[in-house]
Amino acid sequence: MRRIVAGILRRGAQVLICQRRRGGVQGGQWEFPGGKLEPGEEEGAALARELREELGIEAEVGRLRARVRHRYAETGELELAFYEIAAFAGEPQNRVFEAIAWVEPAAFESYDFLAADRPVLELLREC
Repeated sequence: MRRIVAGILRRGAQVLICQRRRGGVQGGQWEFPGGKLEPGEEEGAALARELREELGIEAEVGRLRARVRHRYAETGELELAFYEIAAFAGEPQNRVFEAIAWVEPAAFESYDFLAADRPVLELLREC
């Protein structure tokens, strides 16, 4: 089972979401930024590294908000850990995605999210 970490970045009432590049696995769908853990890597360190690579920011990883297991036909079983980002330095830049967007949780339904990220949407709507 592959382990994935994802960050919940907030700016006021908005949350940063990212669209996967078209043509790739699950291309065009939306997700929270993050990625795979490397062997021996701790979740917080992996998430800080991924956000640096994907968005060019230095992130302070906060509390764990959710842990989700999901099986995709294309990639097999995953365990995703979703963390609040307590603070970050720098302006997020799109380095690897089709698009990035700051959206209010009430607008999540307008975006085609990856199935593994969907359980977190309701949690964020409640905050």
